[in-house]
Amino acid sequence: MSATDGRSGDSSAKRSANSAAGRLANPEARHFGRHKAAPIVIAHRGASAFRPEHTLLAYTVAISMGADYIEPDLVSTKDHVLVARHENELSATTDIAKHPEFADRMTSKVINGVRHTGWFTEDFTLEELRTLRARERFPKERRDNTAYDGTERIPTLDEVVQLARRHGVGVYAETKFPTYFASIGLPLEEPLLETFARYGWNDERDPAFIQSFEPGNLKRLRPLTRLRLIQFVGATGAPYDAVSAGDPLTYDDMVTPEGLREVARYADGIGVVTKRIGPGDPGGLDGRPVSPVELVGNAQREGLLVHATTVRKLAARLRAELRGDTSGGRATAGVRRWLKRLYGLNVDGVIADDPGLACAVRDRLRGGG
Repeated sequence: MSATDGRSGDSSAKRSANSAAGRLANPEARHFGRHKAAPIVIAHRGASAFRPEHTLLAYTVAISMGADYIEPDLVSTKDHVLVARHENELSATTDIAKHPEFADRMTSKVINGVRHTGWFTEDFTLEELRTLRARERFPKERRDNTAYDGTERIPTLDEVVQLARRHGVGVYAETKFPTYFASIGLPLEEPLLETFARYGWNDERDPAFIQSFEPGNLKRLRPLTRLRLIQFVGATGAPYDAVSAGDPLTYDDMVTPEGLREVARYADGIGVVTKRIGPGDPGGLDGRPVSPVELVGNAQREGLLVHATTVRKLAARLRAELRGDTSGGRATAGVRRWLKRLYGLNVDGVIADDPGLACAVRDRLRGGG
């Protein structure tokens, strides 16, 4: 696909019309909420409210709960294999500290402007990472999940895609720290597209999304693939690739009508943190008031999908007025109310730690409940 093939050169109105027409004809049309179909439910790092994140076990449980998509965050190994981890530092989610053979690889690095100390995926081959076992990131808040510590390996993207295909669900992949990985000679784009292409996924009708907080990453991908691309929009601040290049672009800029039109030139949708689209919240933030309804509507008028991220089943991460009974660190009733509010904004999808609850609330609302 060339840079002028229906993307960069189109007017906003033309792109919006083309986008909508293509999606209505999509055999996966049930995945597009505003076309009289259900919003999709994306399992955040798998069913991470119930199993340690980014494990095949967490993804399998999410599928059993009805998730439409499973979400792997992707980082690279030393031998350029993409694996599912939320970040490239391993100590919070694996047992690497218990491996004396790797003690000498503990180091400090600056990732996206922040110094981290620990062990990093890019310093290990896949074979070496296979000797590690996953553990729960939040053991105090998710005590039940710790029962599965030590049982699961770090999965590769290839394994995640195989699992999804066996069960007829999609993959919603996020590239983590793409500027950093490109700077050390391990760019994420090529192995990501190669893996999807190996299974015949290379078109907007295929059950795959690629998401990133960095617009440069998505702009590099746009001429290389017709897979759907999602620009994540943070609550505050700016994309790291913009910051590192001296570009004044901020996430606030992205949610203006002009910003959304620019995003629509290279992406198929936006992933918006719930702090921007929670009812009563200013969607623009930082003195740029945009109501949640306006933000969602403005994006959809540009032909962009809108996915809300992330609905967490952790009382500490839930809005104070929704917490209610938080015994066990979880707040099911509050999460249910929160989901109802988000679906009421007509979003096209929700990213959730508890995909079963997200599906149940969605289906009940669609049934008139």
